[in-house]
Amino acid sequence: MANHFKILKKSKLSQARLSKLKTAHGIINAPFFMPIATRGAVKNLTVEEIKDLKAEIILSNTYHLLLRPGVALMKKYGGLHQFMRWSAPILTDSGGFQVFSLAKHRKITPQGVYFSDPQNGQKYYLTPQKAIQIQKAIGSDIMMVLDECPPYPVTEKYADESLELTTKWAALCKKEHQKKPNSQLLFAIVQGSTFKDLRIKSAKQLTAIGFDGYAIGGVAVGEPREKMKEVLNWTIPELPADKPRYLMGLGRPEEIVEAVKGGVDMFDCVIPTREARHGRLYIWKSQISNLKSQVFYRTININNAKFAKDLSSINNSNLKSYSKAYLHHLFKTNETLGMRLATLNNLNFYLTLMAEIRNNIKNGKL
Repeated sequence: MANHFKILKKSKLSQARLSKLKTAHGIINAPFFMPIATRGAVKNLTVEEIKDLKAEIILSNTYHLLLRPGVALMKKYGGLHQFMRWSAPILTDSGGFQVFSLAKHRKITPQGVYFSDPQNGQKYYLTPQKAIQIQKAIGSDIMMVLDECPPYPVTEKYADESLELTTKWAALCKKEHQKKPNSQLLFAIVQGSTFKDLRIKSAKQLTAIGFDGYAIGGVAVGEPREKMKEVLNWTIPELPADKPRYLMGLGRPEEIVEAVKGGVDMFDCVIPTREARHGRLYIWKSQISNLKSQVFYRTININNAKFAKDLSSINNSNLKSYSKAYLHHLFKTNETLGMRLATLNNLNFYLTLMAEIRNNIKNGKL
């Protein structure tokens, strides 16, 4: 899709930028956060609730949708948008993260990856070409190339071999996409672990091939958190300024703010939904204000006894009619409504955070 990315404003205080990303199912205001809908659902929420939270895009996973419900059903229902009744943009991960996370259930070859479903032992073979074919059946707005995400720690030799494989697969993904080009965007993924020369090498190789956007992978797989800033500092200068930049799988609110200041446009993370299911809530510390501060929010564990009689509102926006005591009660009695409310709180926090980040860039404060 030509001219799919437009920069509206560049910060004078940092590398942050305000932009719009045009997709087949709508325009997304960046920087933005993508709620995780791995299997075609954001855990515990309906599509209507996700819309009410003002999410402009969600993320689903190619590997998991391949297993269930399968490609045939995706094609029958005209893709994931129709199947789950979501009309806004969708990004699909290629299954590359499962190459990392399912290390005990997969075998990597130069041509692709053999997977064994941990639930029933059924075998699957995912190649770069097949990853694109599946994502076309899903009908996502943004497709990710198949990559190998090396674990941490890893030797420089392995990281180098891994990024060469990722580059090879990225080229094959692009070739497959170009067989039947459509409005779907294709993003590449920069790898190279925590080695500066390899990160630069990966970025140069991928930009030489040319993609609609560039993701930075391998920064949420166990490496020290302080390494993220180094990786961004090495990688971003090597990426085209006129293409979106996506930091995969990270992170905490203050990390997102720092990454935006480094020039990142797109984020996803399981933190808001996963931690909600365990009763951890993200709360603004005061008035939504100074994002430069490292203490603009706090987290609370609603399971703590001190909340049993706390009649103050869960938050001051979408859940102001519910008390912390009520939410504490729901978790203590294992009522699933508790997880739903906690998820609504956390995603509201993250999506409000992104809106505030955009406002701060617009007003010259970030």
